[in-house]
Amino acid sequence: MSHLTDTKSWQALAKHRDNIKHMRELFAEDNQRFEKMSVKGCGLLLDYSKNRLDETALSNLFQLANETKLTEKIQAMFAGNAINTTENRAVLHTALRASSDTEVIVNGQNVMPEIQQTLKKMEQFVNDVHNGTWVGYTGKTITDIVSIGIGGSFLGPKIVSQALRPYWTGHINCHFVANVDGTSIVEKLKPLDPETTLFVMSSKSFSTQETLTNTLSARNWLLKSGADKAAVAKHFVAITSNVAKATEFGIEEKNTFPMWNWVGGRYSLWSAIGLPIVLLTGFETFKTLLNGAAEMDEHFATQPLEQNMPVLMGLISLWYSNFYGSESQVILTYDHYLRGLPAYIQQLDMESNGKSVDLAGNSLDYNTGPVIWGGEGTNGQHAYHQLIHQGTALIPADFIFPLTSHNPLGNHHIQLASNCFGQTQALMQGRTFEEAKAELSNSNLSEEQKNIIAKHKVMPGNRPSNTILMDKLTPKTLGALIALYEHRTFVQGAVWDINSFDQWGVELGKVLGVDVLNRLGSDKSCSELDSSSNSLINLFKKGSL
Repeated sequence: MSHLTDTKSWQALAKHRDNIKHMRELFAEDNQRFEKMSVKGCGLLLDYSKNRLDETALSNLFQLANETKLTEKIQAMFAGNAINTTENRAVLHTALRASSDTEVIVNGQNVMPEIQQTLKKMEQFVNDVHNGTWVGYTGKTITDIVSIGIGGSFLGPKIVSQALRPYWTGHINCHFVANVDGTSIVEKLKPLDPETTLFVMSSKSFSTQETLTNTLSARNWLLKSGADKAAVAKHFVAITSNVAKATEFGIEEKNTFPMWNWVGGRYSLWSAIGLPIVLLTGFETFKTLLNGAAEMDEHFATQPLEQNMPVLMGLISLWYSNFYGSESQVILTYDHYLRGLPAYIQQLDMESNGKSVDLAGNSLDYNTGPVIWGGEGTNGQHAYHQLIHQGTALIPADFIFPLTSHNPLGNHHIQLASNCFGQTQALMQGRTFEEAKAELSNSNLSEEQKNIIAKHKVMPGNRPSNTILMDKLTPKTLGALIALYEHRTFVQGAVWDINSFDQWGVELGKVLGVDVLNRLGSDKSCSELDSSSNSLINLFKKGSL
């Protein structure tokens, strides 16, 4: 038994789990349940009343947080301590959105002046592109940006840019490339004009295989259009810590933006990695996004556990993972602009908490890192909601909904709201056999047929969900929403005693991929690996089955 599972609170939670009543009963017994189990802050409202929770379960969850020193771990992160223990690094994405007068010390140095300097550089660069000071090699203004990255340096800017579509300035269009599949970049470049296209390359090392390959292809595309090598400096900028490689590529040093090792890729959109967001929406919109996240940081750092939204969401998710055997969680966004958010949270959570050893390297005897998936409402209601309602797996759900639409059109938004709230209600209360049979009372079915069909129409209910509301999807509420999920992920990792800020599981595939790449480029038949890998490599070389 591990230290965590041996704690008094863990044992109490395991014992109490089967004592919790069906949510139907919990709501029937307490008409103030919503008021007691909802929290407002940072422009958001979290309704967590539709969960398998009572006062005893919540009390024990908070006690678990205390026994695992959650508050102290939160303080250590904000203080710049090296909480990424396997890489001996601080974890300071929060510093990227902190106010300029804040002091954040890393290795004896205040990092805030460099952060502020980078923000000013981003602002100036974007202003130059927008007002036509920065032009292509033929003197034409820039009309299109191609953002090249992978992982967080691709997904963060893409999803946020998509979510902030109503705030685009109209100065420019942006296209995102990550996949090393040549089709991806070829299709992106087809409609573009090399004379008016600017590439933003994001790679800390300037050697990430997929990103470098796509960037080299982009440079070749520019040069084949008639540009000379000197033109590269007019059409490429880089976010990297390897300035030497960037300048060797043809990018001027003044057109490189820094990356810091105390910011992980999946937490980096707040840095210069967010340059595509700024190019699309303008610097003031980006600052408002940062301010929304900073408000959530303040909330997370100062609010008591019982009123702390990231803490509540993290503990509730842990409750289902560890005490109900739930292996996945679904994110359901009832706003078209947020359609990409589930994929963003998927990377954030699964890359952070997909771990099997604790900080001391001991194997875990409890679950971590649920599978995160989802999509936009109402599409999912005609697809995978069936599994959530009547499947054998328990799948907690987060519903996200803005009270006001950017595009009020007829009855669309009220229908969207009715679907969102109706789904959470149906998941909670379900439908009993008696209710299902009563619905068939006026049918022409026989009694036997009614009994059979009623059984198929039964929905057990007691399926948990959170609902997150905002007045409207704005840069500020979006910043707060993303920061909420960042900190929720941290809470789980802190209680599980794992490192949420490394990703060694990503590395082995990269290493072996390089070896396979070398073998694919060799003229010799591959025979040194396992029979499957040998055969696949040789079939690729052959080019046919």
